[in-house]
Amino acid sequence: MKHSYLAKLMFLLLLAGLGFPSSAFAQTGSVSGRVLDSKKEGIPGATVLIEGTSLGSSSNVDGTYNIQNVPAGSQTLVISFVGFNTVRRPVTVVAGQNTEVSADLSENTTQLSEAIVVGYGTQRRQDVTGAVATVDSKQFVQGQVTNPEQLIQGKVAGVSITTAGGAPGTGTTIRIRGNSSLNANSDPLYVIDGVPVDKDGINGASNPLSLINPSDIETFTVLKDASATAIYGNRASGGVILITTKKGLQGEKLRVELNSQVGVSTVARRYENLSADEFRSLIQTNGAPSQVATLGTANTNWQNEIFRTAGTYDNTVSLIGSVAKTPFRVSYGNLYQEGIVITNKLKRNSGSISVSPTLLDNHLRIDVNAKGSIVDNRFVDYGNVANAALYDPTQPVTSTESRYSRYGGYYQFTNAVGQPLGNASGNPVAALNNTSDVSTVKRLIGNVQFDYKIHGIEGLRANLNLGVDMARSKGSKTIAATDFGTFNTNSSDPGLNGSSYQYAQDKDMKLLEAYLAYGKQVGGTKFDVQVGHAYQSFVNEGPNFLTYRLNLDTLVNRKEVLTVPGFYSKSVLLSYFGRATANVRDKYLLTATLRNDQTSRFRPGYRSGWFPALGLAWRVKNEDFLKDNTLFSELKLRAGYGRTGQQDIGGAYDTQPRYVISGSTTTYPLGNTPGTVVPTYSPQGYNAVLTWETTNTYNAGLDMGFLDNRLTATIDVYQRTASDLLALVNESAGSNLTNQLNKNIGSLRNRGVELGLNYGILRSESLNWDVNLNGAYNVNKISDLGQQVEGFKGYKVGGIGGGTGNTIQTQSVGYPSNSFFAAQQVYGADGRPVEGLYVDRNSDGTINDLDYIYYKQPAPLVTLGFSSNLTYKKLIFAFTMRSNLGNYAYNANAANLGNYANAQGSTLFVNNLNPDVRNTGFTRQQLFSDYYLQNASFLRCENISLGYNVGKVFGASTLRVTANVQNAFLVTKYKGVDPEVFNGIDTNFYPRARTFTLGLALGF
Repeated sequence: MKHSYLAKLMFLLLLAGLGFPSSAFAQTGSVSGRVLDSKKEGIPGATVLIEGTSLGSSSNVDGTYNIQNVPAGSQTLVISFVGFNTVRRPVTVVAGQNTEVSADLSENTTQLSEAIVVGYGTQRRQDVTGAVATVDSKQFVQGQVTNPEQLIQGKVAGVSITTAGGAPGTGTTIRIRGNSSLNANSDPLYVIDGVPVDKDGINGASNPLSLINPSDIETFTVLKDASATAIYGNRASGGVILITTKKGLQGEKLRVELNSQVGVSTVARRYENLSADEFRSLIQTNGAPSQVATLGTANTNWQNEIFRTAGTYDNTVSLIGSVAKTPFRVSYGNLYQEGIVITNKLKRNSGSISVSPTLLDNHLRIDVNAKGSIVDNRFVDYGNVANAALYDPTQPVTSTESRYSRYGGYYQFTNAVGQPLGNASGNPVAALNNTSDVSTVKRLIGNVQFDYKIHGIEGLRANLNLGVDMARSKGSKTIAATDFGTFNTNSSDPGLNGSSYQYAQDKDMKLLEAYLAYGKQVGGTKFDVQVGHAYQSFVNEGPNFLTYRLNLDTLVNRKEVLTVPGFYSKSVLLSYFGRATANVRDKYLLTATLRNDQTSRFRPGYRSGWFPALGLAWRVKNEDFLKDNTLFSELKLRAGYGRTGQQDIGGAYDTQPRYVISGSTTTYPLGNTPGTVVPTYSPQGYNAVLTWETTNTYNAGLDMGFLDNRLTATIDVYQRTASDLLALVNESAGSNLTNQLNKNIGSLRNRGVELGLNYGILRSESLNWDVNLNGAYNVNKISDLGQQVEGFKGYKVGGIGGGTGNTIQTQSVGYPSNSFFAAQQVYGADGRPVEGLYVDRNSDGTINDLDYIYYKQPAPLVTLGFSSNLTYKKLIFAFTMRSNLGNYAYNANAANLGNYANAQGSTLFVNNLNPDVRNTGFTRQQLFSDYYLQNASFLRCENISLGYNVGKVFGASTLRVTANVQNAFLVTKYKGVDPEVFNGIDTNFYPRARTFTLGLALGF
């Protein structure tokens, strides 16, 4: 009897393992189907119950569901989802068979209707306890968008996105709730389709996200507080951005989408300088006789010479559909974008594929995602762009004089025999044309994710995620032999000039994540428990190259080679994580997470970090005293605490004693073999006790909905304190093998409040008008930096020109990070600054650090965003504006050149002057005057878009035509080129473009 029972049990387990439900031999069957919205798109997270029983299921990402062990006979399905009307469907269940029942749910505007992506899964909006914001493709910034992050500029409260200039694909800096560290990486963690990608970038790509086609992106989800981000632990101190790409839907008919854009860009705002006539007059009045003698007769606008009207085309074609039960999406994108500076351009070819088959009677879902790109860049040196604003406008671009022949006929500042004048800058047009700074970068981000609903245990899932992020970079920078800036005046070899340098880098990230999740509803309580493990490795390697000199395009030292391999580093993260959620009667919500990370970057005893979090919420609206209230459609209170970590500073082996290759510039000849050299090795400083920087965050929030959610509001207040700050600090002489070392010092605090408003002003069949307003106020302060030099509260940062070791910023206790540190200018009765006269705060007759004031900060105190979307029948009008308030910038260009020293101190050449010299009258540089610390607050219209949905035409099922202008206007009092300067020091620059784009979207 016992053996018979065991045999039957083993047989049933075998059937279950093969995908056959053991209940097939009882009087039960199964019910499956798909839950759809009005657009026939799947609804994830919908609840499907057999009425009168505890049997039920939640729909998958594509809206599919499956309920096992349903008693045979007549049953009633109850299908519900927040934000939609509940549907009841009668069904007859046949023993041993599956019955398909699908349902279309209509929207119920009295409820919240959004399901959002969170770390390692999805949640209904109403169940979220943390500070989470989602922007989907319908809300993205329109127009010519090269980098994905530009899609959400001005869209999310507390998220500041600053672009480092107007070059195609240029880097951006994203800060969520302010700077989270002093020197460590404060960027958010990017998770693309479940893959936490390498955020450190790669040589040859100014922005790692520029390698992704924005047209492939469906949603951005920003996790802002630690109760939401702690599930990612070690790299989440700067917040987390979850990027979900577009995918096919099960049962969807095959369709083709073509999006094509053509754009024209012009420089929006130029550096203000003197015209040729104004400059001549000023030098003749104030310059030395030798300077007056150098003036030419030309009238050259050097900015006109280097700027151009740039063209762009951007095309993406997508094939979307479903084969049997396997939805898919395949896309190809091609972007060619010219920069507004001559020679600058970017070309990107990208492809993506997404396949999501379901197997084993819908128990196993496999998601395959891959995104690849090849990006070709030709960069320009921002210094040459700035030089065009400062070069002598009385000189011509080219000259037929013989002394300029060695420079390719370009005019240059030389002596009578054609040798460069000391300290003279080169012709900017020549410098741009003589330099070929090119790169090719390839990147593949992909993963295969298996999600298995374990047979026989309702609510238990196993998930396995295998991912990679691989990048390959090759580039070179060649400066022609006719170049002025590197011309060698050595009498023994006067023709040796120019240079050629190449680089290469391979980066590989490998990911393995696995977790078990169990969810069940008991009475009025629904809970979910999740435990998992993650392994992630990062390898960075590449060769070392020599820099070759050129002589009339011939490599002079081409035979010199390095006899050792190049650089290599590897770091590993091992993680264990868990999360538990509970929903009691849709009123009381709890989310608890815990993660342990162990990093190879630190030594044993310092490498393990624990990151807990707890989030609580109370849906007040569902209480009896508010259930029938018609004013509130949603009212939820949230509170949370969490700890996150930070490890991204320095190299992979900075805590280890080591020798490193000194590089190609420090070599030693090997034997008597000509051209054969070996590099030298040097010991490096290290900190054996370096460990995690930890950030503790407290957050309280209020979510409200009014008038059937036509008006929704979210308010959050927070405090975020980072301790054991990772910072690069000065070392005492002789105490280590370096003068600067990464250490854990002090603490940093951010406090703030955020507000988000969405209002559907008009709702009708033909006219709809929605507006969004978001704002954030953040106060940043350094609270501790450990032991410091007596009389000074911190250490200096923010290097500026005009000499060696000059700085204009400081990290000091009691002040915001990177605060400006300058002398307080004294002004005369006429309101003009008095040269060399500053407030002597300690009355000792000298001006030094003890007299300097801590003055403002580069980061904005307030960030604002405002967008509007108006549709009238087939016409769509939208715009996005954003503003920064309370941010300041040091106008380094004016500080360097807003004085007459340039005209009186140079020899045989002069540079253009900043027009502000007329106001100051300065005869020499006043680099440390707070006069040059200027209010950089601004209001920028990011985008204006006008579209028309034509409908069916020329064989296409849909046609949409759009016209966009980006960077439409800027309002600011800042006197430099652009007020958006992330680090606050405005020196070399590349102006942002104003871009006009015409777009067509076709569907077949």
